[in-house]
Amino acid sequence: MSTAHVLLGLLAGGPLHGYELKRSHDQRLPLAKPVAFGQVYATLGRLQRDGLVTTAGQGQDGGPERTSFAITDAGRARLDGWLAEIEPPAPHVTSTLFAKVAVAVLVDGAERARDYLIAQRTAHMDRLRELTSVKTDPASTLGDVIAADFAILHLDADLRWVTNTLERVADLHREVHP
Repeated sequence: MSTAHVLLGLLAGGPLHGYELKRSHDQRLPLAKPVAFGQVYATLGRLQRDGLVTTAGQGQDGGPERTSFAITDAGRARLDGWLAEIEPPAPHVTSTLFAKVAVAVLVDGAERARDYLIAQRTAHMDRLRELTSVKTDPASTLGDVIAADFAILHLDADLRWVTNTLERVADLHREVHP
């Protein structure tokens, strides 16, 4: 995920200061890893340096002085370009889940991989139940629901891979131990 582009998108709705950007990010991208305040300010510094945002004023609101930022025309053009780019499907398998299973098979053969896959399936099922409750909670926002859908579909793909791999590991075990 491009933090810079997400911040530009949030600023497209109007000027915000760093604390508001962080809060808005975490609310509008539920279930995503929260962005750190330091990351927000470092990113704003780069966006300002590159002419993609500009300061839009300062306010205090009973606390420390805060600088608001606004997206520039160049920033809007950069955001529009990013939104128009099609994301290529990942060319490489970079999942830690995949790596652990592959290494378990290499190091210890089928048994360790099987035990790991069974435990991982349980963890995935638990997470699916949590996400399903988000979708049925009347207090959930549209953002909550689409984030839950995204995570559920990825977990479902992982679970199908786990099931398939458990079958392959069982076949390997039968070959090695007839």
